[in-house]
Amino acid sequence: MNLSLLFSLVIGAIVLFFGRKLFWLCVAAIGFAAGFEVAAYFVHQPSPLLAFTFAVVLGFIGALLALFLQKLAIGIAGFLTGGKLATAIAAAFFVQHANYSGAVFVIGGIIGAILLLALFDWALIVLSSVVGAYLICSVVLLPSTGMTILFIVLVAIGAIFQVAAWKGIRSN
Repeated sequence: MNLSLLFSLVIGAIVLFFGRKLFWLCVAAIGFAAGFEVAAYFVHQPSPLLAFTFAVVLGFIGALLALFLQKLAIGIAGFLTGGKLATAIAAAFFVQHANYSGAVFVIGGIIGAILLLALFDWALIVLSSVVGAYLICSVVLLPSTGMTILFIVLVAIGAIFQVAAWKGIRSN
């Protein structure tokens, strides 16, 4: 297993279970995941090392934003996650999604940013569970049906774990 796959698996698990509590890490993980996607826009067929470098740089920028500019980081995290999720949903349901991928990403990003800013704790639990599950599933090789089931189960487990931890902390 190469370094980027192991990194995705470990960070994915941490974000899946502790994304709300470790907000800065969640934003860094979103930047990391987006870095692999963004690399292809700047360099045609980037090498794994270059894609990993893009991912690390965007992850680092995300962590810095989360630590120093929390509201801006919340909006950016919501935008990137919402855009990525909207693109994945469009790819799953529409044959010609590539023709509208930019618009779908922007619209999903705007919705994600608004959602994350308005319902921060709940949205962060859901979005961090989705990002964590996505990072874990990106490492696992399963048929598409198995991947879908694994993704849904991981999102549910992550969300339940985070809500239980949050409610346990708030009631004390």
